[in-house]
Parts: sequence; C-alpha cells; structure tokens
Amino acid sequence: MKIAIGSDHAGFSLKKQVLDHLKEKGIEAKDFGTYTNDSCDYPDFALKVAEEVAEKNYDFGILVCGTGIGISIAANKVPGIRAAACSDTFSAHACREHNNANIIAFGERVVGPGLACDIVDTFLASKFQGERHQRRIDKITEIEKKYSK
Repeated sequence: MKIAIGSDHAGFSLKKQVLDHLKEKGIEAKDFGTYTNDSCDYPDFALKVAEEVAEKNYDFGILVCGTGIGISIAANKVPGIRAAACSDTFSAHACREHNNANIIAFGERVVGPGLACDIVDTFLASKFQGERHQRRIDKITEIEKKYSK
C-alpha cells in the first residue's frame, strides 16, 4: 500500500506524527509538503496529493489542515477524488465502506495525534462494500462528468 500525504502549515505537526505512525506500521508514504510551519495555502497541497491519487500513483491520500474541511474541498475538485473530512473513526470506516473515499482529511485543531492515527488505521483497514453503494458512486461520477467539461 502506498500513501500520498500532504498538509498546510496548520496541519504540519500532525502530518509529521501521522507519517511516523505509518512508518512504524511499515506503510510506504510520500510527503508532498508543506515542509515547514510557515504560512502557506492548503489548495496547493490538496492538489498535489489528489492528482497523485487520481492518477493511481498512490492507493490513498491523507490531508491535514486546521480543520480538514478546506483541504478536502480543494481535493474534491480533482476528477475521481472522493475526499472525506473525518474527525472520528465511525466516519473513517463509513466513508470507505459506503463512499469509496480515496482520501481522508482531518484537522490538527480538531483531533489529537492519537485519534488521528486511529482514524488513519480505520480508514486504511476498511473496504468499499460495493453493491448498492456503487450505484451512488456512479451517480457522483456522472455529476462530476457533467461539470468537468
């Protein structure tokens, strides 16, 4: 499994902790920035990670900003991306099982490192359930196609 990970300055510290957690678990992860806690713009890093996941260079993405909201909104502008902002493990497994999310996002100002690592573990361990959920994903894809002209 290969993970693309990125953050803005507001998620920089938590991203480093999540990267350490992934390394301890033997999961390959590449950091797409930012590399300091200097102020920067989250859409830049959301785009890098989302493009890598959409192009299937990485299996999943992890994004961190202050809340997880802005960075997930930006990532969702890339066709083929289903980024979910989660601050609990229930949402982390539900977004994989029901929505086939391929990027998880959370906020350093919302969750601590222990919960963030639990969210990541839950997300990565969960599998898309398909069947009735695929019909809904197909409808999302049609909306995406309609407005991606």
